Amino acid sequence: MSLNDKVKAIHLHRYAVIYVRQSTAAQVQCNRESTDRQYRLQERAVDLGWSPSQIKIVDEDLARSGSGTDQRHGFATMITDVALGNVGLILSLEVSRVARNNADWYRLLDLCGITDTLIGDEDGLYHPGLFNDRLLLGLKGTMAEAELHVIRARLEGGIRNKAARGELRRGLPMGFIWGDDDGEVLFHPDQAVTHAITCVFEKFDQTGSVRQVWLWFRDQNILFPSQQYATADIRWVTPTYTGIHQVLTNPCYAGVYTYGKTHQERYLAPDGRLKKRTRMVPQAQWSVFIKDHHQGFIDWDTYEMNRKRIANNTRPMPHQAAGALREGSALLQGLATCGQCGRKLLVYYQGRNSSPGYYCAASNLVNGRGMRCLRVGAHRIDTAVAAAFLETVAPAGIEAALQAEQAIDAGHDAVLAHWQIQVERARYEVDRAERRYRAVEPENRLVARSLEREWEHRLSDLAVAEVELARQKAGRATPLSVEQRAWLKAMGKDLHLVWSAASTTDRDRKELLQALLSEVCIVLKPAETSANLTLHWRGGLISEITVDLASIKVPPLRTDEETVDLVRRLAVHYPDAVIAGILNRQGRRTVHDDPFTVDKVGNLRRYWKIARFVPSLAPPDGELATIAKTAEILEVAPSTIHRWLADGFIAGEQITPGAPWQIRITDDMRNRFVEQPPSGYVPILDAIRLLGVSRQTVLQRVNQGSLDAAHVRSGRRKGLYINVLNIQQNLFDTTP
Repeated sequence: MSLNDKVKAIHLHRYAVIYVRQSTAAQVQCNRESTDRQYRLQERAVDLGWSPSQIKIVDEDLARSGSGTDQRHGFATMITDVALGNVGLILSLEVSRVARNNADWYRLLDLCGITDTLIGDEDGLYHPGLFNDRLLLGLKGTMAEAELHVIRARLEGGIRNKAARGELRRGLPMGFIWGDDDGEVLFHPDQAVTHAITCVFEKFDQTGSVRQVWLWFRDQNILFPSQQYATADIRWVTPTYTGIHQVLTNPCYAGVYTYGKTHQERYLAPDGRLKKRTRMVPQAQWSVFIKDHHQGFIDWDTYEMNRKRIANNTRPMPHQAAGALREGSALLQGLATCGQCGRKLLVYYQGRNSSPGYYCAASNLVNGRGMRCLRVGAHRIDTAVAAAFLETVAPAGIEAALQAEQAIDAGHDAVLAHWQIQVERARYEVDRAERRYRAVEPENRLVARSLEREWEHRLSDLAVAEVELARQKAGRATPLSVEQRAWLKAMGKDLHLVWSAASTTDRDRKELLQALLSEVCIVLKPAETSANLTLHWRGGLISEITVDLASIKVPPLRTDEETVDLVRRLAVHYPDAVIAGILNRQGRRTVHDDPFTVDKVGNLRRYWKIARFVPSLAPPDGELATIAKTAEILEVAPSTIHRWLADGFIAGEQITPGAPWQIRITDDMRNRFVEQPPSGYVPILDAIRLLGVSRQTVLQRVNQGSLDAAHVRSGRRKGLYINVLNIQQNLFDTTP
């Protein structure tokens, strides 16, 4: 059967689809001849009898792999058209262009056989409904899938063979570049880049925490190099936590060449599509691991120690390491273990002062209920462990003090060196921009304006770097004097003062303890009210301590007797609310150093069996009023009442300072306030002159009743008047 005999009229009434595909973007860009050959297949479709208007080119899958239908929208659209019976012919340069896996290929053959659709390539036309043609198409699909496997195996084999020798050139982390020789890795020639990387490792050696290193970079305003790809320019940006973490965990910085740290695996997504994801591989399963391949910023032992410290900073699981240091006052956090079950002890805080303690998370069923095997307060145990630690490190105290001074100076030197390099780099960029600007022709303003803006930008960067360098120089601490060095050595001899100093935080104390101690095993002895502590030191030594846990009898907290007596006297006259106000105005506090409230006064009264205030039912002799009420009755200002109480013109009662004044309004008091002065009464100034005494003496005699007084409350003659009639000349001569 000839080719044209397979083309029927029913086929010519449908579309002729030309499927165009290239596997990668590089093939589309470089292998243009192959792409042009695929597009010229429309001429063949015209020769077979299809008109140009019935030819449909599907090229949506350019730069996409044919190993699956994922992301191949053109192939999926073509499958849909075939199933709907709209396609009479599918043309491609070869079968591998349509599909590289048999699942997609045989599904297309089944649909073409059902819908009577032809398939064509350079070798001829095929009808999937015919046995021989289907057999041949099946063999071509199998060969296309096998060809893909063979090509991939050859490529991966060459890559692995080159990687095994450490010569495969892949992306290097910041701070390294490839040399001219095979597999040669060199430090980056930019000194600013290598200095920034070195600062990361030096600071981590001091702090032991990725986050602390990141915060130090942010606090010192130190920039970090960043590069998107190998040939891109280096940008100096604010460091991120992820960037610092990648530097500390990349084995390339330890001089190790690695390959195969990750692998891709396929999985079925929830939407039914087949996807790929990257998984990290354990170090023991890395394909290539070559130590001392190149010079690194640190050695392998330091890298392993850093990774271990970073792992210990994560939240620990049961029976794991201590975890990141916290700010709590429990010094044995992560170090204390249970002497019965061996579990790591957890920390709790309770009470008003958040007193720390340790407890075991294991619970045993005893007498029908859960009982924890250990729970103990931390104060005495921490004190004993701290004393043993200070006794151990006392000989090295002076050396540690001098090293602390050197560490401070080294930190300042690192910051200054960084900004000196940044200033030098900024000056080079300024000179470079200036040379480019001056090299351009002045008439070419389109280029000159751009170069001028770049020059100004570089000058701005230089000014910022110089200001920061000047600030760092000004903020550098002055060298220690001879007296300060002597004081530092003295403090090194007496580490107890440094340990208990207010500037030493709990976090610092924990870090010091974990530097020498690996475990503190606690065994309680309830019968002896003591605990045995087994200290496991980092060097392998073991020491034991016995801590007495007997509780100290503390006298009960009692309210002072003076306050209790005052409440007893006040309760006769006032309710609890007024008593609480009086006590607070006098500055009195409860035994827990809290202000008094109605409830606390009531509790105090009931504890000491003090009767509560009960208003009297019998009418008192005269009306008992407050200062405000008295001022209203007597038609004067409250300040005047306060002055008369101080002068003694009127009488009032106050049980204790701060308590309300009580003034009894009697007829005799009312009679003292008149509209006109009575006969024989003179103003108080005249009375002082006539009697020849002071004003205070006159008021004192009025208060004692020796002199009569009256107050005129209206008119021009308003004021205090004294009765001086029938006064004996020697009335005030006698000494009271």
